[in-house]
Amino acid sequence: MLVPGKPANEVERVEVLHRLKLLDSAPEERFDRLTRLAKRLFNVPIALVTLVDKDRQWFKSCVGLDATQTPRDISFCGHAILKDELMLVPDASKDERFHDNPLVTGAPNIRFYAGYPLTVPHGNKLGTLCLIDTRPRELDEEERALLRDLAQMAEQELTAVQIASMDELTLLSNRRGFKQLAQHALDACARLKRPVTLLFFDLNDFKQINDLYGHAEGDHALKTFADVLRIAFRESDVVGRLGGDEFVALLTGTSHVETAAIMARLEEILAERNATLDRGYAIRFSVGQIEYDPARHESVDRLLADADGAMYAHKQALKRR
Repeated sequence: MLVPGKPANEVERVEVLHRLKLLDSAPEERFDRLTRLAKRLFNVPIALVTLVDKDRQWFKSCVGLDATQTPRDISFCGHAILKDELMLVPDASKDERFHDNPLVTGAPNIRFYAGYPLTVPHGNKLGTLCLIDTRPRELDEEERALLRDLAQMAEQELTAVQIASMDELTLLSNRRGFKQLAQHALDACARLKRPVTLLFFDLNDFKQINDLYGHAEGDHALKTFADVLRIAFRESDVVGRLGGDEFVALLTGTSHVETAAIMARLEEILAERNATLDRGYAIRFSVGQIEYDPARHESVDRLLADADGAMYAHKQALKRR
């Protein structure tokens, strides 16, 4: 058996997948209708929309199979996302990659596999739309085109999820996505009586970067700052771009000392980036820090408003200096 390799952009790919919040989510008709249609059109016992996580493949939609996931190292789809086009396995028992795979030698006794990688904007292949049969078979050109069309429909649904909750430029959560995730975090911390801190960032003199160097350079600065935030904060923190040059980070269960340490790390990483980039300007920011108060902050919007006010006060203080 050949264990599937990892795409060159694996770290970014997994991060994008996790930010969609689709893993371990409830069934959705928009994906289920595609697998039902694929099963019927191709007369196969199993059709899946799979999402390939770091160590597993999870089935967002599945007809004809009781399992909800398998280890990635025995998955067919782990191989499929390494390709740009259809991966076709007419008879897995005769394929050196799969002949001794436990999914072939045991249940569900895969013989035929056909999977198209599902690609979202920026080229990340998150999973597949795939067909599985317990008997060997082939696909003619018309069938291959049909499967590609169905895969494109699945890609459109994934892209819709991504656009709805993710900022296309920086790949951070957008305002809508951040507010949804932040509200869940606030509710959980309120129940557990854990502290929450919101940091509201605004880039200093960002308009000047656009005016002097062009909007493409401004976009580069935004992506650079987003990358710094992504590195500095923890996976459990909720980080987003509200729009323009405004960014936010919600830290849960964090003490003042831990927050200070994270901010020091952020400053250090940003200083290194500014020195390395040497593009004629330095990325600087103002920040407002607000502690969540359940009695005052009845919503994420109220918390954001207070943090925005604190950020503005910090920006004015920097200007007075």
